Amino acid sequence: MAPKLTAATLDALPQLLHGEPTVAMATLVAASGSSSKKVGAKMWVGASGRILGGVTIGGCVDARVIEAADDVVKSGKRTLVGISLDDDEAWEIGLTCGGQVEVLVEPLTPDGDADPILSAYGDVCESMARDDAAVVATTLDGTGARLVVNPSGEVVSGTLGDPALDEAARTIARSVVASGGSRTETIVTPVGDRRVYFERHAPPTTLVIVGAGQVAMSLSRFARDLEMRSVIVDGRPRYATSDRFPDADEIHVGMPSEIVARLDPGRNVAVVLVSHDYKYELPVLRATLRSPVGYLGMLGSRKRGAAVRQMLADEGFTAEELARVHTPIGLPIGAATPAEIAVSILGEVIATRSGKSTGT
Repeated sequence: MAPKLTAATLDALPQLLHGEPTVAMATLVAASGSSSKKVGAKMWVGASGRILGGVTIGGCVDARVIEAADDVVKSGKRTLVGISLDDDEAWEIGLTCGGQVEVLVEPLTPDGDADPILSAYGDVCESMARDDAAVVATTLDGTGARLVVNPSGEVVSGTLGDPALDEAARTIARSVVASGGSRTETIVTPVGDRRVYFERHAPPTTLVIVGAGQVAMSLSRFARDLEMRSVIVDGRPRYATSDRFPDADEIHVGMPSEIVARLDPGRNVAVVLVSHDYKYELPVLRATLRSPVGYLGMLGSRKRGAAVRQMLADEGFTAEELARVHTPIGLPIGAATPAEIAVSILGEVIATRSGKSTGT
């Protein structure tokens, strides 16, 4: 499986590749007919022959890419490899039938001081350390220059070599942050069309689950498959245990409102209240409604949700602040079992993160 470029991976990348005079980095930049999140998958091939990662699951595409990477290591010149696939080959990367994939293969110098790729990724690491996303743009032709853009469309560093191209790339980068996936776009310029690959990087969503019941167990399990971190919070030590939550990244026992406040929830945090207990819910809501938390949801009926909102309104919380609470929690999919409710909640978290209306 191809590695995900998490902040930890990016930060460790120079050390992982240390000792190689030149490394070819291969990136799957396009796959026709597919919305697969495999776009962005990477492989590194060193001058010594060492291989890290893969752009597919190890079939013929990877073999072709390794050949191209060996050539790039020798020549020092980047190349765009187009590969036509039959049905079986397409299946490997999530296409339902044959198609075309494109892989950008570029040289980088792990021990160099001014490698543009590693320099751009260094800026990405700094953004992610601030709990912020970043997009790295590069043309599929040209020198391999990078433009790093933040979620507001502001340039963090670099240039694509043309102010008009930079301006257009900044606009597209904002939509790439919201969409949740990397992609290639064609930009029309006065001197011709330019294809630009936009690589999205963002900290993982952290799911703070208040209440260690059956729904929470399903949430934690599914969150790992969705590459989210899960944090269990409950006041009952017999419920919040590693035996019940083997997939949780953290388990905290104590007063939930105090624990959630210490976690300092930001925009990449989703707080999910599934305790169905006023003495837990109200203090947590008071602690989070005026924070930048990205998602806030509470289990319960519309009547119960309205009652909680009214109590908080009587305390001075505004209608705009109270509208942030998703209750009834989750997408309206007719969920009944704990696992189904967890699916509906995670669907709503994903939709909210992607800027999609959930109707709740």
